[in-house]
Amino acid sequence: MEALRRRIETQVMSLTGLALGQLDLESPKGDPGLFGPQSISWQVHGDFPSMLVGGISALMLQLLHPLALAGVWDHSNFREDLLGRLRRTSQFISGTTFGSTRDAEWLIEKVRTIHLQVVGTAADGRPYAASDPDLLTWVHVAEVSSFLAAHLRYRNPGLPRADQDRYYDEIALIAERLGARDVPRSCAQVQAYLQRMRPQLQCDARSLEVVKILQAAPAPSRLAEPVGKLMLNAGIDLLPDWARAMLGLHQGALAQRMIRLGLGNTAPVLRWAMRDSSAHRARRRMGLE
Repeated sequence: MEALRRRIETQVMSLTGLALGQLDLESPKGDPGLFGPQSISWQVHGDFPSMLVGGISALMLQLLHPLALAGVWDHSNFREDLLGRLRRTSQFISGTTFGSTRDAEWLIEKVRTIHLQVVGTAADGRPYAASDPDLLTWVHVAEVSSFLAAHLRYRNPGLPRADQDRYYDEIALIAERLGARDVPRSCAQVQAYLQRMRPQLQCDARSLEVVKILQAAPAPSRLAEPVGKLMLNAGIDLLPDWARAMLGLHQGALAQRMIRLGLGNTAPVLRWAMRDSSAHRARRRMGLE
């Protein structure tokens, strides 16, 4: 049983930012980082299965913004190295959430520097820059609203509304440190923001191409292949109805029930196997494990 647990953990960890080996989340002892163990951000970001589902959904949602899509299309090597992109994104999220103050600051500065180089002209002729405060807000909201939606569906459906609001209020810090402005800080503000943004969103051939690349992404092993497909379908299912319709990703009611049941049965196995995740390491740093 222990051999199986380690095998699952090794394969899961290969997908995360920990595989890059750049952060020591167990040092320095006692450093709470930007949020600390009592935060809702630690709670939401500490569950790997729901975070992966939320991350898949967030990427699809983000790419409905023409300027966000242009930045990824022109400056990312996601076509050749989707796993590398997943790891780097994971490293940023886990490092800014669970890392020491020094490591979180380093990651934020690193991403700010990269953003300054991501500039160009979108397909519709508009200039774009990854450092644009409004674009940063869009990317952030698409991400964190998806993380929270996945947490509510697959980890803790009973999370009080006040704690959901507190999550948005806490995690806005990262967006603001990256340069975002007017960042929504509550459930009501996030929903109002997404509603306001809908007229600016569109799906074109490149959006659909990115979705196809995601759907065709290879799993780390044959053993992980059905789980990977389930995660992808759960990410699609998690999208707002209007976003799924824009992308032409139709799922019937029975299919959605089977996806949710399947992930509901798979997630506990992944949680059982994960004993050395970013959250575990951060807890050890704080003397809590």
